[in-house]
Amino acid sequence: MKKKTWDLYAPIYKKAMQADQKIYDFMYERIPVMIRDMEVLEIATGPGLLAKHVAPAARRMIATDYSDGMIAQAKKGDCPANLTFEVADAMNLPYPDRSFDAVLIANALHIVPDPEKALSEIARVLRPGGLLIAPTFVEHKGTLGSRIWSGILRIAGVRFEHQWSGPEYLKFLQDNGWEVEFSREMAARIALMYAECRRKE
Repeated sequence: MKKKTWDLYAPIYKKAMQADQKIYDFMYERIPVMIRDMEVLEIATGPGLLAKHVAPAARRMIATDYSDGMIAQAKKGDCPANLTFEVADAMNLPYPDRSFDAVLIANALHIVPDPEKALSEIARVLRPGGLLIAPTFVEHKGTLGSRIWSGILRIAGVRFEHQWSGPEYLKFLQDNGWEVEFSREMAARIALMYAECRRKE
């Protein structure tokens, strides 16, 4: 999807996600426990909602997005002192090998044209034994509500490159070298599969 689309979408993203607050509440509670005292990279932070909630638990967090408009929105308002926002491309991360203890990429792999490349970059910047937290939307045609919301997003220019079922998404992660340690599928306008993974040895 074009960067310009996300730049235009940035000012209304927060309101658009309010209907799915329960899945965010789950992540706001669980992720801080998983990343405590770690150096964390977030990819596809959008307007920084998740980053601002979970960063206080981390030692340091860099939250990135390839949309300048999203990063501009993220920098508004209060921000934890250990959190910085940067423009970066998931396909070509500007960080050295083995830079982070954990990587978070939420609600993004299903819209990335080459998610295998994104996972390869994530593996590169993670330290050995590092944690990947990768929740994403699945079951895009599972219910009437999800079909309607998917249609609205398509009209807005948000294209779903991959429409996995929940089990298909977990298999995709496993097929690309990740061991899924915890997962949970949650109902929302479009179902969310939450997954925590580490590289297979």
